[in-house]
Amino acid sequence: MNVHETLPALPEGLTADWLTSALHAAGLGRGTRIEQVGFGAVGEGVGMMSELARLTLRWSNETDAGPTTLIAKYASTNPTNRAAGDGFHVYEREVRFFSELNQLTTARTPVCHFARYQSGNYLVLMEDLGAYRTGSQAEGAGLEDALLAVDELARLHAPFWGRVEALDWVPTIYRSYHADALYTMAVGSWDKMVNTYADHVPDSIRAAGPAIHAALPALQAAVNQGPATLIHGDFRLDNVMFGSAPEHDPIIILDWQGPLRARGIVDVAVLLAQNVHVSVRRQHEQALIQRYTRRLAELGVSYGEDEAWRDYRVALMYLWCYCTTITGGLDGSDPRAYAWMSQCVARQCTATLDHDLLPEFSRWH
Repeated sequence: MNVHETLPALPEGLTADWLTSALHAAGLGRGTRIEQVGFGAVGEGVGMMSELARLTLRWSNETDAGPTTLIAKYASTNPTNRAAGDGFHVYEREVRFFSELNQLTTARTPVCHFARYQSGNYLVLMEDLGAYRTGSQAEGAGLEDALLAVDELARLHAPFWGRVEALDWVPTIYRSYHADALYTMAVGSWDKMVNTYADHVPDSIRAAGPAIHAALPALQAAVNQGPATLIHGDFRLDNVMFGSAPEHDPIIILDWQGPLRARGIVDVAVLLAQNVHVSVRRQHEQALIQRYTRRLAELGVSYGEDEAWRDYRVALMYLWCYCTTITGGLDGSDPRAYAWMSQCVARQCTATLDHDLLPEFSRWH
């Protein structure tokens, strides 16, 4: 058995011998071997259910060498976040995305050299995109980044539109282990969310908690109705890289731990409501949704603008399930995590009030 066929303890088990075996199996650096491995942290406080490390590799023969840097992704060492990751099966889902689905979409994703889930442990080795600009939910997106993101979501969604029934390992957004756990965590995490981010939660939102909770199952069912597609499921700016040089691709989507079968507009709603600057959303919201429908049409998918707008408003309401679970159910004590979580809550509150959605929740009980 080759060394790489058994996952080592992580990250300390990523030795020169183990990585040489794994990369040789991927067709990289077969004429040489790795002599030395250096480790560096990446994105501390941003990733929640996984850890990231930048591996610097020195090869014995530079002529035949494989990559000199890689990103290693493995399960979180934070007990709270690791338990959530296990409960939502995110480690298995990311490995299966890269193994089975990545080649079916034209959306740009990281080049993956190794992906394996084994006995509760998991590891992904992928290209180092450190030269790209990382999106930041804490800072928010302007119009240019929002346009790129909407276009890339259309490229992700179009190939799977109405064609996801056979993907039975990808959970649906309603009546699945993922959906049930998300609902339970959302209800149980509400008080922690509104208290932790009290400065960002208006009294009207705080008081609406019971009505929001009562409506969530019906809202989950609504965004689950066909035509469903493969959605990213966690389309935050921190999971997006933007090109910063002429030779770069314009945008790359990271973090494939949460793919779902659902209406594509859910990803668009996460982007616009929780990640784009409020002023940009208010001014360009409808135009961005129209752009999404036009990009889908160019890719052979018919999705009317009026239907998309109605679905978008429903998705905004559903997103309280996602927002509360993430910001109230995970550990946000790291300052960088608190920064993006607080903005997630603040923007979700603002979008809810801008669309006058609070009276709508009682109609979904």
